[in-house]
Amino acid sequence: MTTVLRPETPAQVAEAVAWAAADEAPLELVGAATKRGLGRPVQAGHTLDLSALYGITLYEPEELVLSAGAGTPLAEIETALAGKQQQLAFEPPDLGPLFGAPAGKGTIGGALACNLSGPRRIKAGGARDHFLGFKAVSGRGEAFKAGSRVVKNVTGYDLCKLLAGSYGTLVALTDVTIKVLPAPEKTRTLLLVGLADAVAVRAMSRALQSSHEVSGAAHLPAALAAALPVELVARAGDAVTAIRVEGPGPSVEFRCAALRRELADLGAATEELHSHNSALFWRGLRDVAPFVADRQTAVWRLSVPPMAGAQVVTTLVAALDVLGKSQYFYDWGGGLIWFALPATADAAAETVRGAIAACGGHATLVRAPDETRVAVPVFQPQPEPLALLSRRVKESFDPRRILNPGRLSAAI
Repeated sequence: MTTVLRPETPAQVAEAVAWAAADEAPLELVGAATKRGLGRPVQAGHTLDLSALYGITLYEPEELVLSAGAGTPLAEIETALAGKQQQLAFEPPDLGPLFGAPAGKGTIGGALACNLSGPRRIKAGGARDHFLGFKAVSGRGEAFKAGSRVVKNVTGYDLCKLLAGSYGTLVALTDVTIKVLPAPEKTRTLLLVGLADAVAVRAMSRALQSSHEVSGAAHLPAALAAALPVELVARAGDAVTAIRVEGPGPSVEFRCAALRRELADLGAATEELHSHNSALFWRGLRDVAPFVADRQTAVWRLSVPPMAGAQVVTTLVAALDVLGKSQYFYDWGGGLIWFALPATADAAAETVRGAIAACGGHATLVRAPDETRVAVPVFQPQPEPLALLSRRVKESFDPRRILNPGRLSAAI
């Protein structure tokens, strides 16, 4: 039976981790546990529940900085920011529903530990780029802090970059500091209807390379577009390519009109989503909503060079046709592919990774049954020199391997 430890202060977190290190008792670190299905299953007899480390501890809107306990729900932070017309520019996704958890429960600590970013990453950067500082407890049970509460900080080694994407295998975060940015005055999304995948990728690349400061570029085949809860998209009846523009009202209007003219030669019908519907559309893509309902599929997240995306999808659809219908959509201008396929014992891992090998991409198995996530590498296997470096970093922070052991790989 798993024992749940629920410390209420950072000092109690240090005590719990020190005890676990002394007894060599592995701990599974959780906040709201909405992303427990992301990564390899953790084999631990004890759970360290950090959800009591809760609440915004500092917010200075004029300095664009916010600190909060690692267990603070993102929804609470986003509400506080909205009251000051500010936002988390890296647009962290709410992946809870993808794993069968309730929506709106994910925490800021979990988002940073998993380095989760949404569609705006192509313009604003990833979670790690907005992670300024933290307080944490190492696998030795030692409390320490790093970073600062200022945006420009060049003192010492940037441990925030190291911890973002470590999935709780190096430290237990207790408090985090992040950069926030002003929310846009207006948002519009230009829709191009009826483009084939390869043409859509060209359209998105052209928009992103323009001077119009595009903050989102995605493409959905007809079946997935029809399933989104945005009326104009659902009734399009064809594939939809979406290009988002944000900023002051007159600027947004001008840039959308310019993009219409510059992309007119592609022959697509054009529509526009304004603020409310635009927000609904990008929230759905951010949270991978098209793949939430069918829990029987395995979901892959493929990162590839944008211009290679359409060919990768073509290769995969042809190779996996024997398994049944696959579904997919593109984000980040074609550089990110969400791909769902009927569940198998190995989630077609060899086929998926073979399809991206030629273009130098990497693939993450985001959703699959526990037994599948144990049998195949969830994250792209590292070359041996990088794997050795990762093991040495783990040894430095957590020599007894008690923090989320096995979450990233069998060795970490």
